[in-house]
Amino acid sequence: MTDQLLVETAGAVGWITFNNPAKHNALSVAMWRALPDALDRLEADPEIRVIVLKGAGEKAFVSGADISEFAAQRASEEAVAAYDELAEGATQRLRNADRPTIAMIRGYCMGGGLGLAIACDLRIAGASGTFAIPAARLGVGYRIGSLKLLTDLVGPAFAKEILITARRFSASEAERIGLVNQTVPDEALAETVEGYCNGIAANAPLSMRASKRMIAELARSGAEGIDPVLCEELVSACFTSADYTEGRTAFMEKRAPKFTGR
Repeated sequence: MTDQLLVETAGAVGWITFNNPAKHNALSVAMWRALPDALDRLEADPEIRVIVLKGAGEKAFVSGADISEFAAQRASEEAVAAYDELAEGATQRLRNADRPTIAMIRGYCMGGGLGLAIACDLRIAGASGTFAIPAARLGVGYRIGSLKLLTDLVGPAFAKEILITARRFSASEAERIGLVNQTVPDEALAETVEGYCNGIAANAPLSMRASKRMIAELARSGAEGIDPVLCEELVSACFTSADYTEGRTAFMEKRAPKFTGR
């Protein structure tokens, strides 16, 4: 485990807190590595009926990947593959959690943070919630599994708007397009999530697990016919491009990137 990912229990609720407030809870490699273990630990406790993911502080759920690590962790094709395997494994573990999962969102929820929120069963946002996938501003390619989750949730039209414009969506917009289940005032967020947790904790665990798994099977059947080689080539072309280097360099230098399409 790492002090950047905190695990706590309170009655029937397990809490996982992304604890990197100085960087708006940006996802570090240490966080990705710790997340599956955190879920294993909570699900080993028979008293835990629901798991809530949240960000430390008041400004962010998770603001995305820690870009400062990209030069070391995602600079080469091999490093990108290793990072993606780590992140995909953690996200898949979250998707496959036996317990119902809730993303409690306050402030920034972007990039990989939004991917984690989408991997949860429910997303409850405070009015300060801000949502985006800025891949197009960084030269990053998103893998087909992540894109399918997003598209299944909001539909192709809004998935394209989120990805192609790379713009920020307010909490009310996110609720309108189905990205979150409910938006409430920030001051009511904790109480609302507590209400969801109490209701879920009173339900039959086997019934909820059956529903989760069957809905996952229904969603998975839609992936038939996808060309995995083509999808990998498209993503690889992003991470081996000069634009990818320019995107992460510009981010670190706090300037607008100058993309060339190469």
